[in-house]
Amino acid sequence: MTRSGWLNVVLGGALMLGAGTVRAQGPGAGGPRGEGHPPFGGPMELIGFEGMHGGKLVKGAPFSATSTSETTQTLQDGTAIHRSSQGALYRDSEGRSRHEVTFTGIGPLAASGGTHKMVTIFDPVAGVHYMLHEDKKVADKMSIHNRGGKPGNAGDAENFHQKMQAHEQQAEASGALKKESLGSQMVNGVNAEGTRVTHTIAAGEIGNDKPITVVSERWYSPDLQTVVKSSRSDPRFGTTTFSLTNIQKAEPAATLFTVPADYTVKEGKRGGARHHGGPSPAVAPAPVTNN
Repeated sequence: MTRSGWLNVVLGGALMLGAGTVRAQGPGAGGPRGEGHPPFGGPMELIGFEGMHGGKLVKGAPFSATSTSETTQTLQDGTAIHRSSQGALYRDSEGRSRHEVTFTGIGPLAASGGTHKMVTIFDPVAGVHYMLHEDKKVADKMSIHNRGGKPGNAGDAENFHQKMQAHEQQAEASGALKKESLGSQMVNGVNAEGTRVTHTIAAGEIGNDKPITVVSERWYSPDLQTVVKSSRSDPRFGTTTFSLTNIQKAEPAATLFTVPADYTVKEGKRGGARHHGGPSPAVAPAPVTNN
């Protein structure tokens, strides 16, 4: 598989996660207790999606920021593996978002030391996701609404989240999972609420002869309704950190949330895409509506 193809699979999976879990703004959704996130943390920090994954719709809280994610893993022989991503996040007052990310040290990219940039646009007003390929001037388009006008695959996503929450509750009841508040403090220029989650994998649970402790921390901004800083320490996979910096609470340029007119749009549903040569009508700015 080519470098571009490998990253398409990874980032495509992230897009599918976002498209399947669009839900109304409300308490707890993606909040500081971790609702809306995979239990015990997840791999989204690694590819730079910690701040805005989950497809949550947030209106009236525009911002732009620089994102940085790093993972360091030390093997038994002392070999250190370092992976990182840098990028930018943008969100407008209508909830449209744009994520630019450049990967290093991931998959086939690690062998050559190369980098790869990918750009995604999530437009809940028009009901579409775009993945932009700047090198080819191609935009992969995916609908996030079904015929009934509701978020695509929302039922499956809700079932998934319910199962994960039930899993968390069982783990808390057994003592395998512990949550604690870290209080509130200023993080990278914004007020944030911190939560630490400690997950203990008991001896013998996965063939381990001793307990394994995984610790995750998240700092969540109620104003921006997004994670601004997080870390995850797992002795099996190393330590991953994510951070938003240079946070600006201002309306980003509208052009950031549209596909450039000289791009070719590939349109389809989750699987095989239909190819439409030339600019697509979908590249025009979507009308602003209220839910």
